[in-house]
Amino acid sequence: MRLKFLWVIVVTVSVCVPAFCADAPMFRGNPQHSGVYDAAGVAKFSQVKWRFHTGGRVISSPAVFGEVVIVGSTDGNLYAVDRESGALKWKFEAQSRITSSPAVSEGLVYFGAYDGNFYALVAATGRLKWKFQTAGERRYAGKHLHGSQPAAETMPDPFDFYLSSPVVWNGGVFFGSGDGNIYALNAASGTLKWKFKTGDVVHASPAIADSTLFIGSWDSYFYALDAATGKERWRFKTGEDPDIHNQVGIQSSAAVVDGVVYFGCRDSNFYALDAATGQKKWTFSNQGSWVISSPAVQNGRVYFATSDSGLFYSLNAKTGSPLFSLKFQGWPMFSSPAIAGNLIYIGSHMGKLIVIDIAAQKTSWMFETEGAKQNAAAWTKPDGTPNYEAAFASDFYDDLVTGVSKMMAVGTILSSPVVVDRVIYFGSADGNLYALI
Repeated sequence: MRLKFLWVIVVTVSVCVPAFCADAPMFRGNPQHSGVYDAAGVAKFSQVKWRFHTGGRVISSPAVFGEVVIVGSTDGNLYAVDRESGALKWKFEAQSRITSSPAVSEGLVYFGAYDGNFYALVAATGRLKWKFQTAGERRYAGKHLHGSQPAAETMPDPFDFYLSSPVVWNGGVFFGSGDGNIYALNAASGTLKWKFKTGDVVHASPAIADSTLFIGSWDSYFYALDAATGKERWRFKTGEDPDIHNQVGIQSSAAVVDGVVYFGCRDSNFYALDAATGQKKWTFSNQGSWVISSPAVQNGRVYFATSDSGLFYSLNAKTGSPLFSLKFQGWPMFSSPAIAGNLIYIGSHMGKLIVIDIAAQKTSWMFETEGAKQNAAAWTKPDGTPNYEAAFASDFYDDLVTGVSKMMAVGTILSSPVVVDRVIYFGSADGNLYALI
């Protein structure tokens, strides 16, 4: 994603409560992060079941568990919303931005916040059970970032939207941190089991399969660790960009399916590695466009989306050969695809939820957020592409930050959809948590 002054640049077994027979208790649905949900999905949009408004952007992806939907907001609160009505059940005031997606297990809710704390709450009430202090959160930073001025200044990356989302497995809870560490805590008490130091910020989310934890860092390495001990099993090197720090770093969270690890990278490549050895099976080049989206994998196919090229891909999972692609007018997609039934659901920076028919290989329907309805015209060109010229005044870093904020006004969907039963849940930069049927 080359910037030229512009933004072109575990397993928890849940008990079925009477009203509901499915849950999605953590980011990407399961510890392997396959992105596949055991739900019928929504083949045709009917209506907004409910909309819950927060005081900030909803970048966090929701967890659906029992009778509640739980999500964080940049207003500093974690919200638990009634799954049927959308009414508030409780909120926890962390008083710091929450862009981590929560995980629910054994009656506790886990999430991280920008204050450097990792929290565990009682799921029924939102009461604090324990919290763990890391060495501190920060965003990825680099000199002359994305080619911005002044060239000698170290700048935090305004596209580093997410904090690492926890995964719960075998009595432990695991997450990455801006302090460069990967942490494993006792899920019940919050005591440290182990930590592993990488060379930079870790905001990707860990996946666990076959007792191995898989995660990427902004230091350009992808790691496989023994989930029980934190001992390194292997590491894999991705690309570097020492001049403007644009084509470097792993924000995408991995999916692990059938002994293969799939993940995207800001070096513009999408990777498939052997889960046991770390050997590269294949690489797919996105010609300079980042892959922030975390993949979904099903039936021998892997699905992911790109940044400024605005492409959605389906690849053969064994060979990496493209099966089909769809282009969405150059609007980036950082949201991760969710598969339910015969459909794929993914959010776009243009403020729309896109629903793709897998068999037909085309868009089935779209939903426009309130932010898009109100503000899309101001930041969209007549041909439907993003109007970056209107948002980004110059190549000075301050104008980069301001421009990113302006483009978020279209109700950008950075949150990844969750599909449970026949309802789609996702958040938006317009401050809303949506439930669609």
